[in-house]
Amino acid sequence: MYGHAYTKQTISSITKSVEVNVDAFHNRKFNKRYVALYCDATMLNVRRDTVAREALHIIIGITEEGHKDVLDYRLYPHEAASNYTDMLQDLYERGLEEVLIIISDGLTGIKEACLKVYPKADHQTCWVHIQRNIAKLVRATDRKEIMNAVKPLYQSQNLESANSEFNNLKDTIGKKYPKVIKLLETNESLFSFYKYPMQIRRSIYTTNLVEGLNKQLKRQTKKKEQFPNEESLERFVCNYFLDYNARLGTRVHIGFGEVTMELNELFNDRYKKN
Repeated sequence: MYGHAYTKQTISSITKSVEVNVDAFHNRKFNKRYVALYCDATMLNVRRDTVAREALHIIIGITEEGHKDVLDYRLYPHEAASNYTDMLQDLYERGLEEVLIIISDGLTGIKEACLKVYPKADHQTCWVHIQRNIAKLVRATDRKEIMNAVKPLYQSQNLESANSEFNNLKDTIGKKYPKVIKLLETNESLFSFYKYPMQIRRSIYTTNLVEGLNKQLKRQTKKKEQFPNEESLERFVCNYFLDYNARLGTRVHIGFGEVTMELNELFNDRYKKN
């Protein structure tokens, strides 16, 4: 729409049409099962008397069949773990009852916030964020060497090998960089992705899926510079996500089409009725 002129009546009609889409988006029903949920937030400029950056929280899901789509989004003044609890609870009430794994960054309290709604789900901390935090704890001269030493932790063939590599890392850098080891040891969500078939592990050990979407969204919002109000942002974002879902919702995400049976067995085992 940018770069074109429209009458007030046309703009009013377009606005009403998009507002209907916004309501439908936030109230639609979901499949019972989703293999993975990705939680992340991006900061956008919004005017409320004055302009300030606020956190647009986004949740993307991948179904048993490997189809992905933006499930919901909400705007909050700040990113907080409790916000995701509210969003996930809303998804649950709209039919999304069973989840295998939830992937997020290292936001304080987010694991507990997610598992409060889906206690049988695994939680995985994004390894890109883990690496960023490690990089902050080491000298620049050692950074490349240590980051290479960390790679085997998330690129191993299985959990046993990953734990062996972790022990090697402790022996190698434990004395020089004890804070790095402590950061890893105190994270209970390092290796959750190893429970899943190898074909999809690269898709579930980072939040790259949702972060990629965030980057694309921010490029589009730069054309706006700021949103005059929350309703304007809602309309813009909803339209963008509807287009994303229409373009990508029927595609099978890499690896998922190869492991449908294994994922179905995981669901049946974890959520079997007593």
